[in-house]
Amino acid sequence: MKQNMHAVDRLVRAVVVAPLAVWLALAVGAGTVLGVVALVFAAIMVATGVSGFCPLYTLATRLTHWRKVA
Repeated sequence: MKQNMHAVDRLVRAVVVAPLAVWLALAVGAGTVLGVVALVFAAIMVATGVSGFCPLYTLATRLTHWRKVA
């Protein structure tokens, strides 16, 4: 897997979006459907932020990670 995310994108996912999703899950109740969806979303945001790879970016052929063109 090659990284396809920029460092800022990774940081925003892991530090801003994931905690907001966890907060939403706790606000609505972690046992509710919306709470579980929010927790799964938070886990995905952390995983993609840590790995630097987003499968949806690959499907959409989007690249936010800057690479030198040879």
